[in-house]
Amino acid sequence: MYDRRVFLKGGFGFGLGLGIGLAETSGVLAANGVRAPRNPHVIPAQRIDDMLARAVGLGPIHSLIASRHGVVIAERHYAGPGLDSVANIKSVSKTVLAAMVGIAIDRDIIADVDQPIVDLLGERIPASADPMIARVTVDHLLSMRAGLERTSGANYGPWIASRDWVAHALSRPFVAEPGEALQYSTGTWHILSAILTRRSGRSTLDLARDWLGEPIGFRFPPWPQDPQGIYFGGNDMGMSPRALLRFGEMYLNGGMIDARQVLAQNWIEASWEPRAVSPFSGHAYGYGWFVTELGGQRVLYGRGYGGQLLYVVPDRGLSIVITSDPTPPSAGGGYVRALHDLVGTGLVAP
Repeated sequence: MYDRRVFLKGGFGFGLGLGIGLAETSGVLAANGVRAPRNPHVIPAQRIDDMLARAVGLGPIHSLIASRHGVVIAERHYAGPGLDSVANIKSVSKTVLAAMVGIAIDRDIIADVDQPIVDLLGERIPASADPMIARVTVDHLLSMRAGLERTSGANYGPWIASRDWVAHALSRPFVAEPGEALQYSTGTWHILSAILTRRSGRSTLDLARDWLGEPIGFRFPPWPQDPQGIYFGGNDMGMSPRALLRFGEMYLNGGMIDARQVLAQNWIEASWEPRAVSPFSGHAYGYGWFVTELGGQRVLYGRGYGGQLLYVVPDRGLSIVITSDPTPPSAGGGYVRALHDLVGTGLVAP
């Protein structure tokens, strides 16, 4: 379990690369003063060029950018918003919101992941909610194991057409015991956005700009709100590919940005601990991050509709962002699997 009292520093440093096809050497200091670890993994420049060329034939890709120990080693803009322009990251918003919950716990806005959500929402709990709602915790929301009938898939349209998104999500019938199994549901993340807003007295947009945007060097633009003015939790955030890459680098660097501790390292560890399994991909899920293996390495990733992806590969020091056309219809799971293979063979594999 995540203990907010433990506030460790360290993790992966941002190294000064000696070239795409060369390994970093120990003893090189990054700008933030953190020593980059020695990593013998070599990525030939030709392999990266081939990967970038192959990506365009896979589907509606917009951009691909990758860094190794904070140094960009591959970047290509294919279509849509550029690398410095805002793109709709769709459900990668869940990964970003999970980081904000971790910061809220460190700031005593939320006590811990085991806190019942009824304590945090008070009168926002509708009278129509099943009494079992009293057993749902922050942990259950973060890992999508609340047990509530999901608001995604066929239920998505009626949910966002409702007059109160929070009440609608909270009043769904229970289809599983809290903590039992993953029910992919954006509504559970919107409940977290409502919790952040109610407990902090500030909008989720304001918190995102302050807690993450300012240290990353990116100003989050407004994204959709529900009828009560709560910013959409878990969908439709806008970030540039470069800003999202820097967010991934923060995780690789133990929660640090430019020698500033933004996110507790043990929150990162808790977020990457498998807690459930996706019934769709078979991949494990932590707090906003899927956990799998690509190219023989443990890989953590956030995924959004249409092919929005953020990968981090701790043992390779890699952060990778892919954006794609977010408009319906989705390119589907086959396209995402092709992108997984592209990353695994092009960047991660030995």
